[in-house]
Amino acid sequence: MGNKISDEGPRIYNLFPLLAGSVPDWEQRLPEIAAMKFNWVFLNPFHAPGFSGSLYSIKDYYQLHPLFRGESRESPEQLLRGFVRQAEKQGLAVMMDLVINHTAKDSPLVSQHPEWYLHEEDGSVHSPFVVAPNDPQNVTVWGDLAEIDYRQRSAREELLAYWKKLLQHYIRLGFHGFRCDAAYKVPGEVWAELIETARQLNPEIRFFAETLGAPLHQVEQLHSAGFDYFFNSAKWWDFHAGWLLEQYEQFRHIAPSIAFPESHDTERLAAEGGGEERHSRTWYLFTAFFSTGVMLPIGYEYGFRRKLHVVETRPEDWEEPAFDLTSFIGAVNAMKVNAPVLNEEGPQRRFTPPSHPLVGLLRQSEHSAENVVGLINTDTERSHDFGLDHLREVMGVEVEAIQEITPFHPTNSLAGHQQIQVAPYSMRIFHALGQRS
Repeated sequence: MGNKISDEGPRIYNLFPLLAGSVPDWEQRLPEIAAMKFNWVFLNPFHAPGFSGSLYSIKDYYQLHPLFRGESRESPEQLLRGFVRQAEKQGLAVMMDLVINHTAKDSPLVSQHPEWYLHEEDGSVHSPFVVAPNDPQNVTVWGDLAEIDYRQRSAREELLAYWKKLLQHYIRLGFHGFRCDAAYKVPGEVWAELIETARQLNPEIRFFAETLGAPLHQVEQLHSAGFDYFFNSAKWWDFHAGWLLEQYEQFRHIAPSIAFPESHDTERLAAEGGGEERHSRTWYLFTAFFSTGVMLPIGYEYGFRRKLHVVETRPEDWEEPAFDLTSFIGAVNAMKVNAPVLNEEGPQRRFTPPSHPLVGLLRQSEHSAENVVGLINTDTERSHDFGLDHLREVMGVEVEAIQEITPFHPTNSLAGHQQIQVAPYSMRIFHALGQRS
C-alpha cells in the first residue's frame, strides 16, 4: 500500500486504546474506520506503563499494557502483528506513538543507564515540566517521568542504538509510521539519524512530528530531520486572526501539515460547542480542507463529550451517541481523495475581510492550475451570501469551470446564479481546474 500512502494526504483515525479496549477489540473497529475512508490508524502508546499508569509514561517499550492483552495468550508481537495485518486488509496503514524524549521514572532504563538521563544537582533524575505562558508561577511538573539527555557525548551513541533497535522491532512487526511525541524536544540531528535507519528497513515508512506549542525556532531545527508531516494548530483558530495562515506558510516549507478538530489532549468539541451536530460537521470539513492531512479521535463521529484521559479512560466510558457523522466523515474524506489540491501544501490565503463573519479561503496547487475555495460562515444565527462574480475572480476561471464539492450538497451548476448562500455555522467548498486567467 506504499503508493497509496505516498499519493494521498493522511486521513488519520486515532484509535485511543484505553477507550477501544483490548487488541482484539481494536480489530473489530477496523471495518467502520475503513468505511469512513480513512487511510491511517494512529495508536497512542500501548506499552507497559510506569507507576502512574499513564500511556505516555512508558516503563517497558517491548511489553504490552496489561489492559490491551484481553483474554489472549498470544505474545505482544503476535497480537500487534496480527492487528497491523488486519488493518492492511482494510486498506489502512498503522502508525504508533514514538515517545523518546522521556521514559517512566521507574523504567529499568533509569537504573541500567543513568547516563542517558538529565539529573538534578542532588543526583536525582530530572522530571520534565512546563510553564504556563501567561503565568510564570504556574509550573506543571510531570513527576512520573524521567527526561532523557540528548547532549552530544559518547552516551548518546548508546542511546541512539537503543532507539534504532526499537524502531527495527516495530517496523518488522509491520508498522507503517510513527507519530513522534514532543518531537521538538529531541534534536533534529538525532531524528535525522533515526529516520534514516528506519528508511533503510522500509523506504515507505512515514514520520509525523508532534510540535504543538513549540516555539518556531524549535520547529525549524527539525527542518532537515526528514519528517514527512507536522501537526498544526488549526484546532485553536477563531477563523479571524492572522496567525494560523502565517504558521501554515512558515511550516509548509518544512513539511506538509495535519489539522484536527480535537485530539486526545483537548476537550471534546461536542462539549465545547454545546453538543450541536453542525459544529462537529463544520470543524471536520474545515480541518480536512485546510491541510494536507486530517485527524480525528475515536468518538468524534458520535459526538462524545467525555475528554479522553491517558490514565483513567476505560471501555466503560463509551458514550451513547449524540449523533452519527460516519457517513458525513466518509463523504468528506472521499472529497479530499478526489481533489489533488487538498493533498498538498500549496499557497493559501484569506480573501475576505478579517472581521467579516463569512471567511473565504483560497488554496492553490503548486503543481497545476487546480485551486479550491472554502466559504465558512462563522455566524451561528444568520446565513450570509457571497457573490458568484467575486468567486469567479478569486478562482481565476469562468463560472462553468467551478464545481461545488461540499459533501451532501446539491452539485447543480452555478451558472445562472448571482449569490452563494452559506447557512449559519456551515462551510461550502468549490473546486476548479484549468488555466488561470
